Amino acid sequence: MADHTRIIAQSAALEERTHGLLFDLPELGEHVSGFVVRFDNQVYAYVNQCAHVPIELDWNEGDFFDLGKDYLLCATHGAHYQPQTGHCVMGPCKGKRLQKLNVSEENGNILLDVDSINNRFNVGF
Repeated sequence: MADHTRIIAQSAALEERTHGLLFDLPELGEHVSGFVVRFDNQVYAYVNQCAHVPIELDWNEGDFFDLGKDYLLCATHGAHYQPQTGHCVMGPCKGKRLQKLNVSEENGNILLDVDSINNRFNVGF
């Protein structure tokens, strides 16, 4: 893991294919958030913005999965994203993808790799 990480959630708080957990992303702006989900026993995190129009995916806080719990869903446009890749497979942004954030699990915590944000989005500390 990179030199600059921060805890965004406790591992035990993130259950398989249920509600995602939101966290602030001050590195990207005052009102920007990210979310993390557990899918097939892996954690995945993304910037909480639809690839079609930059609005948050969840209408009800933490509701990111579709009814079948197979895809991440934009509550506004109905876009369906693969949880593992963020790739849009159905909806108005088909072929685009969510902005992935690098996360890991260590010692019961989910850690965000802050360096990857700085490198990917060209921001500084």
